[in-house]
Amino acid sequence: MTEDKQTVLDYFRQGRNLYKQMQFADAFKMFAEALKVDPEDTPSKVYLARCKHYAKNPPPPDWDGVWVYTTK
Repeated sequence: MTEDKQTVLDYFRQGRNLYKQMQFADAFKMFAEALKVDPEDTPSKVYLARCKHYAKNPPPPDWDGVWVYTTK
């Protein structure tokens, strides 16, 4: 694994942990950092978009971390 990929993975792990704790602003920052290193990292792009969504539409307090599609 390249050093850049390891850096992206480290940022992604941190972001995912924050995401699961519903700390979406901090998670957003970690995914954005990952994308600075690799702008094509698809998982970071997906979670960044989800953080944006949840910042405007917070999940319920008993949220289990699962993303649920509501439209087709």
